[in-house]
Amino acid sequence: MWADSGRGTHNSRSSLHGMPEAASSAFPVPLGDYPQVAGGLLDTLSARIAVEPFNAIATAIFVIAIVHTFAASWFARLAHRAQHRHDESCRKEGRQRTPSILAESLHFLGEVEVVFGLWAAVLLVALVVGKGWQVASHYLNDEVTYTEPMFVVVIMTLASTRPIVTLAESWLGRLAKVGGSTPAAWWLSILTIGPLFGSFITEPAAMTICALLLSRQFFDLNPSPRLKYATLGLLFVNVSIGGTLTHFAAPPVLIVARTWEWDTAFMLGHFGWRATSAIAIGTGLYYLIFRREFAALGRAASAPDAFQPSDDVSPDGFTLLPVPPWVTLAHALFIAWTVLTVHEPALFIGGFLFFLGFAKATGAFQSQIELRSPLLVGFFLAGLVIHGGLQGWWIAPVLSGLSAVPLFFSATVLTAFNDNALITYLATLVPSLDENLKIAVVEGAVTGGGLTVIANAPNPAGQALLNRFFGGAISPARLLLGALIPTLIACVLFRVI
Repeated sequence: MWADSGRGTHNSRSSLHGMPEAASSAFPVPLGDYPQVAGGLLDTLSARIAVEPFNAIATAIFVIAIVHTFAASWFARLAHRAQHRHDESCRKEGRQRTPSILAESLHFLGEVEVVFGLWAAVLLVALVVGKGWQVASHYLNDEVTYTEPMFVVVIMTLASTRPIVTLAESWLGRLAKVGGSTPAAWWLSILTIGPLFGSFITEPAAMTICALLLSRQFFDLNPSPRLKYATLGLLFVNVSIGGTLTHFAAPPVLIVARTWEWDTAFMLGHFGWRATSAIAIGTGLYYLIFRREFAALGRAASAPDAFQPSDDVSPDGFTLLPVPPWVTLAHALFIAWTVLTVHEPALFIGGFLFFLGFAKATGAFQSQIELRSPLLVGFFLAGLVIHGGLQGWWIAPVLSGLSAVPLFFSATVLTAFNDNALITYLATLVPSLDENLKIAVVEGAVTGGGLTVIANAPNPAGQALLNRFFGGAISPARLLLGALIPTLIACVLFRVI
């Protein structure tokens, strides 16, 4: 999902790495090698399927995976019912209660984080059957880059540590104090300022911090489902557009910035003030809509969160000491190193290993290092890049034949079904794209980044951290509705004003 990811086309990757042209031209077919077709879009896609019939198979599997993500909450409900029936059967027969194999299998199918990895295994089988083991192995090992999944695992782990969360909570708490430190004041400060962190410490880190603080300061109060989904949709949209203040932190911007020679001054001048305004307007509007419920939450007591370890107790059961500034500084430096070496997995993973040693040595100030959620998110993104690398054959023609306004809305819609970084990456491959079209595709990609869990790389991180507040399964349809209003506001700010 970075500029050198090689997804969608593989000519550039081959030349960068000195790979023989024959190795990359076998599969997938480079976009430049498809024949030019005089007809419309359907004629172009039909011709590309004729050149490489496996295109249709790969996209069909990808569509099934997307449908599966929408059905994940249904599988979760079936798992709950299956376990309940099994428990009743054990009780009636006088047997000890045990996990139901059927329930556990359905629960596995209901984990959104495993969906794309599961269907990536199906894609691998189809590749082996249709193309042979060597082609399948070459694609998975040489044509797909897993830098972003590895990066997200590391940055998400670092951003969720006690010193970093405490620091962010302290900063945002000062702003919330202006509003009396009420749930509404915390909610407003987290959802307006927190997403802008994505322009400096990367969007996955900003998402992690915002999700953790929302869980502590808002979701623990058990708001209504309607407000929960509105908050989740708003969070996803704000993080997606909040990374556009600079040219070096958000993946969909980072990918195009080098190729199109965009710098931070350009981002601030065109994207930054519009994104900041959209965040402020969308968050303020949702506050007005739910102001009565916020007032009620201000009078409610926070429910204990059995899933969240106490900040006062270490994993070994010892009482933790207050975090000294030098430990917080060290954590900030580890994050800075990870961001600076984002394109060098050996360096940021090496830094992460040093961090684990540092965290062990400073255990008196550290809560438990959470790896389960980051690893699941990394698995999700790895599956997504495997599928995404085979979708360029149809996405590129869609993007290349449109004017600015249709391109904006097409990028917005396509982003809902693919990572927005893939959309902007494919746009860099379209020859002779003028400045207005470049701006339109990036605007559309970041605007649509909150519509679904797969629309933006940080979204799975937010889902993994907040999933427990939604009964273990987030409804894609209700998330879409929750994100719709802030998405429309972003559309107006980016396209009309």
